[in-house]
Amino acid sequence: MDFKKKVDLLVGAQWGDEGKGKVVDMLGSEVDVFVRFQGGANAGHTVISDGQKVVFHLLPSGMLYPGKLCVLGNGLVIDPEQFLTETSELFSKGQDRARLAVSPHAHVVMPYHKMLDKLQEEARGKGRKIGTTGRGIGPCYVDKYSRSGLRVEDLLNPDVLRDRLTYILEEKNQIFTKLYSQKPLPFDEIYEPAKKWGEALAPYVDDTRALLRKAVDEGQHILLEGAQAALLDIDHGTYPYVTSSSTSAAGAFTGTGLAPNDLTRVIAVVKAYTTRVGEGPFPTEDFEEAGETLRKNGRSNDRKTKALRLARHSCSEIFNGTQRRKRYCSNKTRCSHRHGRNQSLHVIRA
Repeated sequence: MDFKKKVDLLVGAQWGDEGKGKVVDMLGSEVDVFVRFQGGANAGHTVISDGQKVVFHLLPSGMLYPGKLCVLGNGLVIDPEQFLTETSELFSKGQDRARLAVSPHAHVVMPYHKMLDKLQEEARGKGRKIGTTGRGIGPCYVDKYSRSGLRVEDLLNPDVLRDRLTYILEEKNQIFTKLYSQKPLPFDEIYEPAKKWGEALAPYVDDTRALLRKAVDEGQHILLEGAQAALLDIDHGTYPYVTSSSTSAAGAFTGTGLAPNDLTRVIAVVKAYTTRVGEGPFPTEDFEEAGETLRKNGRSNDRKTKALRLARHSCSEIFNGTQRRKRYCSNKTRCSHRHGRNQSLHVIRA
């Protein structure tokens, strides 16, 4: 083993909102490279910098540290509008302190993805809703795996963009008009903004796989920032009430191009009480005064849906208890811990 290299992977061990941003902030000064590798603008990391609260939905939390490298890996689905909003806000506040690199192979969330996301959720009806954020993440990943998606590199060439978008919109408009009785999307209303997004993204696009390989070989400290959490993993989570990407440790390799033997440590973060966003079974959900107190005092409101659900029992009760509800949460947390092979477990207290 090369003892010089240091690649840490940070993951949530529950359903998200465990306080991963706090741990990133604790480690930040020691890290050289911050990496996002899955998900998209459906994430939400909150960091306090110079007394100001900064919420990142897409960019790595390391953007606040001078001289660092921040990477958006190929496993992400990037919303250009959200990307430009976050970079502009950081610039206006003088907080864009790090270098930012975007993979040309990351897929792009387009306006039709967001429309489909909302239409599909509405069509599921009562009792079948997933609880999606409506950010277009799922439909974008669907296009990725059906080989009909747009990647960042496609936005950089207007001719390639026009050719690919012509075919894609023909297909999407068939779905909108015939399945959902919606009006077709005009080509220019999608093409013209996308062309401008490509111009804005161009200065950030780089070979992120080569950058990360160089960083590993030079022994730089890399932190892979997981979004959501293990129990929302598309394969290993509480399916179908999950997100659309690989949120467990394994997703870091396909989402960056790094090899499994590059990883030196997995850090799992849990919260002293369990919360989740979206629909689906949650046996220990607390609708009473104690739950509302925890939600309020712990500031447990999801930054995307504002609808965070809260479990009844604390972590100490879960791991020491004997009731069925307590065992349910305990087994799930232990399952995510085993699956990630975590070397370090951080408990966040409200």
